[in-house]
Amino acid sequence: MATLGDIGVSALINILTAFAFLLAFALLRIQPINDRVYFPKWYINGGRTSPRRGGNFVAKFVNLNCMTYLTFLNWMPQALKMSETEIINHAGLDSAVFLRIYTLGVKIFVPITVVALLILIPVNVSSGTLFFLRKELVVSDIDKLSISNVRPESIRFFVHIGLEYLFTIWICYMLYKEYDNVARMRLHFLASQRRRAEQFTVVVRNVPQMSGHSISDSVDHFFKTNHPDHYLCHQAVYNANKFAKLVRKRDRLQNWLDYNQLKFERHPEKRPTKKAGFLGLWGERVDSIDFYKHQIKEFDKKMALERQKVLKDPKSILPVAFVSFKSRWGAAVCAQTQQSKNPTLWLTNWAPEPRDVYWRNLAIPFVSLTIRKLIISLSVFALVFFYMIPIAFVQSLANLEGLERVAPFLRPVIELKFIKSFLQGFLPGLALKIFLYILPTILMIMSKIEGHIALSTLERRASAKYYYFMLVNVFLGSIVTGTAFEQLHSFLHQSPTQIPRTIGVSIPMKATFFITYIMVDGWAGIASEILRLKPLVIFHLKNMFLVKTERDREKAMDPGSVDYPETLPSLQLYFLLGIVYAVVTPILLPFILVFFAFAYLVYRHQIINVYNPQYESGAAFWPHVHSRIIASLLISQLLLMGLLSTKKAANSTPLLVILPILTLAFHKYCKNRFEPAFRKYPLEEAMAKDIMDRTTEPDLNLKAFLADAYLHPIFRTFEEEELVEVRVDKVRVDRQQSYADNAPTSDLSSPSPPHEVYHSTSPPHHSYQPTSPPQDVYYHGSTPQYAYNFSSPPHYGYHYEAEP
Repeated sequence: MATLGDIGVSALINILTAFAFLLAFALLRIQPINDRVYFPKWYINGGRTSPRRGGNFVAKFVNLNCMTYLTFLNWMPQALKMSETEIINHAGLDSAVFLRIYTLGVKIFVPITVVALLILIPVNVSSGTLFFLRKELVVSDIDKLSISNVRPESIRFFVHIGLEYLFTIWICYMLYKEYDNVARMRLHFLASQRRRAEQFTVVVRNVPQMSGHSISDSVDHFFKTNHPDHYLCHQAVYNANKFAKLVRKRDRLQNWLDYNQLKFERHPEKRPTKKAGFLGLWGERVDSIDFYKHQIKEFDKKMALERQKVLKDPKSILPVAFVSFKSRWGAAVCAQTQQSKNPTLWLTNWAPEPRDVYWRNLAIPFVSLTIRKLIISLSVFALVFFYMIPIAFVQSLANLEGLERVAPFLRPVIELKFIKSFLQGFLPGLALKIFLYILPTILMIMSKIEGHIALSTLERRASAKYYYFMLVNVFLGSIVTGTAFEQLHSFLHQSPTQIPRTIGVSIPMKATFFITYIMVDGWAGIASEILRLKPLVIFHLKNMFLVKTERDREKAMDPGSVDYPETLPSLQLYFLLGIVYAVVTPILLPFILVFFAFAYLVYRHQIINVYNPQYESGAAFWPHVHSRIIASLLISQLLLMGLLSTKKAANSTPLLVILPILTLAFHKYCKNRFEPAFRKYPLEEAMAKDIMDRTTEPDLNLKAFLADAYLHPIFRTFEEEELVEVRVDKVRVDRQQSYADNAPTSDLSSPSPPHEVYHSTSPPHHSYQPTSPPQDVYYHGSTPQYAYNFSSPPHYGYHYEAEP
């Protein structure tokens, strides 16, 4: 069991590591050669130019201004200067609400920490029951600060119960206020948006095949019949997955060709060569440039054949369509109502914004989605229990004294003072962090297999899986597995009636492990986030071997967006630890508080200067955040009830029974009061915006605006005459609507809306370049203020997986 000294060693290691990362970041960020790595957001928005354009040769790589080295920590106050409104304009509502989760953590845990440290620690320390159990159980100095140190049947448990009520009331109050504020922000955000394609569009899935009619004809007839006054046009969805795969392969070949041509330009005396066999490992040695040119030529032929197949084969049209309406009101009615007597046909939902569509999943048959979800659910269940094995090993490291009793032959190695402190104070948290490193990627792949068709939905589902994993394995698994190792000797030599009491006393003892985990993941881990070591290395490698043009350099510096599938579950784990241990072992709370404050500062800087959101959901993830904090409250209450039941606190424990009931009632109220703002779009709001549009722009050509909104990015490579076959004609809009409607336009799969009916409101993704000038300039792609200026032409925001 880690002692206070071991925790001190861990704290020292993690503080020094975090400081080293921060110092390295502060020095690297001011070097001109790294400017695009640490400020890519401003380059994308057009608000920053390269410092390498002027000055002498050395100044293009190294900052020669000595004064900047004296103010290298000025990034901290600068990160706090931008107001929340400015952050929304700069990075979108998702980013602003994401930061509010950290401020919520600070608001919740500052008063809880003060009260718990001032009241509970004196109550726990002065009891001293672990002194009498030290020969039976593995205990540490930190355990003497926990509820485990309070004697059974003690009247002091009324203090813990009273504070559990107080903390629950305070957390519920803060959650209510925050839910109210975020819901207001979302509604204001939606009301402030200018015209966007997804406001007028729904996605229709499981379109029935009518004999003698194409899918496009069926869609056109159905909506002209059932929505005669509001239906405008539709765009069919093509299965172009194979074509997209060819495009991705061709892009990789083009990258290799660019690399070899650049290499030859730098060393013209020698042409680059390669082996023509598998992976370049064997075969005849050939000229690399000629080889890749030939490969690209062959791929162009294959792509031409596949393109014609997509255009001409009726089977390539999927039973999915994007249907656009003349008004937001008409779209809202269609998206939020049942269209057919058969509830499994003509399924409508809000279309995600174009850049939020995950095109690859659009070709998955609707009938297979349920089977896919069942298989993935079983797979996640198996994965959780598979990970119990490494978790058990990590927990054995967390308590070497307990392991010595089971395996005494290891004692000579681990008895060395420094090794012992290192293993107990630092290694357990680091080992668990390493085991969890690849998990988010695995869970994202599982979510894609489930068939979700919006990137925002994929990330929310992956986030949910990761949260359940963290809850079962990292939290419950650490407690159960650790308890089994620590108390094995005691279990084998005591009466079975005493085992529940032993477990009850042992649960708070895992606080030492969680403290080390918080310091590794929440202190050093957050510091490594701001250093961006991996993107730094990748950018310079690409810049050295692949970059030939300014567009290549922009691709190389693409920063991506906040990693919600990993970050949100980790955040919710910290809420869980803080809420559970607030009454049980309050000494853990200062470590939690440092994490929330430090992470807020770091992510504020990253959102302002680095990350470029891939989509904008209008804070659609907030109901999940709220629900999981409520779940943390319930877990803490049930855990405390179980703990007190082992302490023979028969007089005080029943007082906790009402608390989970009150918490669930509060959650139900919040769900009914605020969640509709995240699930549905009010008809009143839709009509108001429609009236405003008709007043300010009575001659607006809405069909031209919507024409290419959901045209798959693959079709950008098609010739103009081919595009007429796959899109709504935006030039000859005066022709019969049936002609325009029957022109299929989307390509890859059925672009379905987010599974949870969130009205997608993402800001323009500035990192993607339009392939043709917009017909109506509703925003300029370089302006950084896009959270409230959202009428971007639909061609701008596509998630184009074929790009490297």
